Amino acid sequence: MPGFSVTIVILLFVGNSFGANYSFTVDYVKDCFRKDGQEFRYISGSIHYNRIPRVYWKDRLLKMYMAGLNAIQMYIPWNYHEQSPDQYSFSGDRDLEYFLQLAQDIGLLVILRPGPYICGEWDMGGLPAWLLNKRDIVLRSSDPDYIAAVDKWMGKLLPMIKPFLYQNGGPIITVQVENEYGSYFACDYNYLRHLTKLFRSYLGEEVVLFTTDGAQVGYLKCGSIQGLYATVDFGPGGNVTAAFDAQRHAEPHGPLVNSEFYTGWLDHWGKRHSVVASATVAKTLNEILALRANVNLYMFIGGTNFGYWNGANSPYGPQPTSYDYDAPLTEAGDLTPKYFAIREVIKMYHKIPEGPIPPTTPKYAYGAVKMRKLQTVTDAVETLSYSGPVKSMYPLTFIELKQAFGFVLYRTTLSMNCSTPTPLSSPLNGVHDRAYVSVDGVAVGILERDKVIAVNVTGMAGSQVDILVENMGRINYGKYINDFKGLVSNLTLGKDVLTGWTIYSLSIDEAVSQGLLWETEPTSMDTPQPATLSPPAFYGGSFLIPSGIPDLPQDTYIQFPAWRKGQVWINGYNLGRYWPSRGPQMTLFVPASILSTAAPNNVTVLEMEEAPCITGPCTVEFTNSPILNATVQGDHKQMELFRKDNFLP
Repeated sequence: MPGFSVTIVILLFVGNSFGANYSFTVDYVKDCFRKDGQEFRYISGSIHYNRIPRVYWKDRLLKMYMAGLNAIQMYIPWNYHEQSPDQYSFSGDRDLEYFLQLAQDIGLLVILRPGPYICGEWDMGGLPAWLLNKRDIVLRSSDPDYIAAVDKWMGKLLPMIKPFLYQNGGPIITVQVENEYGSYFACDYNYLRHLTKLFRSYLGEEVVLFTTDGAQVGYLKCGSIQGLYATVDFGPGGNVTAAFDAQRHAEPHGPLVNSEFYTGWLDHWGKRHSVVASATVAKTLNEILALRANVNLYMFIGGTNFGYWNGANSPYGPQPTSYDYDAPLTEAGDLTPKYFAIREVIKMYHKIPEGPIPPTTPKYAYGAVKMRKLQTVTDAVETLSYSGPVKSMYPLTFIELKQAFGFVLYRTTLSMNCSTPTPLSSPLNGVHDRAYVSVDGVAVGILERDKVIAVNVTGMAGSQVDILVENMGRINYGKYINDFKGLVSNLTLGKDVLTGWTIYSLSIDEAVSQGLLWETEPTSMDTPQPATLSPPAFYGGSFLIPSGIPDLPQDTYIQFPAWRKGQVWINGYNLGRYWPSRGPQMTLFVPASILSTAAPNNVTVLEMEEAPCITGPCTVEFTNSPILNATVQGDHKQMELFRKDNFLP
């Protein structure tokens, strides 16, 4: 009966192709997840595609898979994909669909955290700065303007996500709604209900939607809501049973879930590099898994805050460029003892994939690169300000200038003779976040948010005052995430309010990538400066990748001997902020993908305070080893209070 046999084969094929019944559910009787009907427990790790160059996504995901993880957890930062209203970017390093497909191809399930708010030590917690166009907007609430923007964004994002849901044959098993909402002041249940309805309308009724909050009943009170499965987060070294008891208060039955088990911790400029012992992490992980609980290790790899993407905490403390996090995989994807310690624990509970682990990527020390001064920011202002100057009686914020990141130059004149030192001050602490002050081209001081609100100036009435304001990263956690940048209140000279401003919105990234700063000779001679400060200026240098050496280019690190603070670009790519005078981070990770073997590699530095070029070697240096833990002096009480308030390690 050949025809009958063929018919059976066709029917089987059709059934397997189109009738596959993929399901992922919560079992409230057996207190577990079920995947395709079978009891399932995930052991996951956090990875942020937005902090890793696309060329390295596969390497990092493979290392996670080979550690024994069966899932990854990931955020989607709204502001990374919609930097301007209705201008969406999902290509290159922002190719979300490619990342999801890659995870599935490798064999990893996905726990998705699409926001709209994510925190993640990311600028403004992932919310786009343009939301602040409505000055009194209440973020993460039922504010109609905020809801309208969220609805529009999710209307773009969630239809992209739906094909990747597990029940549709994709890798996504659960989707988080909002993030740690119980830690936010608003406690707006209508907002959570709206988001729940919104997610269901696009993703359907089958997908498991969840929330995450600190492992305390007080956080779960405002963070959990009916229809969303409540999970908790907590770090190593504590009482695991007590932490899960908090989850049981909100979810008497269902799987135990730690959505953020901290493998390390975040850093701040001027504080010590955070380190959590591998043995402590391994011990608590073992306790979690012994309870049959599900766990996500946050972070499994941290990565890098390239460009201006780092966030900040309150009282204002910006995070550095590195997001290494003391994670099992380093910022550069290197294997660590913590990686293998975690792998050994996981091996006790389920089978580890066979085969070799992808090795640590090689690093190359390209050595010192001689730099030369290009121009001061003041010299280059006409080149840098694509939109031209804006005249205003009083200072305007970044948002009012339609600028999200980087630097703005504010210019006015001394309103009176200052023959003796006269305070130029921000009495309402309105410098957000750091301002470099010069008078007639001479650097006179730095104003810094929450730290320095006045500097003394001298000069004649009518002298030119330039104030270059740097956005150091928006607050990403707590009630102050509506973080305006620039001069957000008036400055005074003595007792007089300064008026008559000319304001330049600076497009530095565009000018650097187009090589405009290298084409123009300096427009003025160096003016004698105070011993410890110089006007912000650009420096440039280039280097060739050695020929005759196989497998180059390779990853490297750049460091800044005797430089103070600034921003650095290589071949037009914004690596991020350096600040060795404050620490703890001393080197910036340079991925090989931005280097060239076919042409000279151009290094552009914007030094804000003082370059070493007058008194010593004017060089930056490429090395093969990172330095993230230089000793710094600082008050650690602020960070300890932040940790204690949030029940973190």
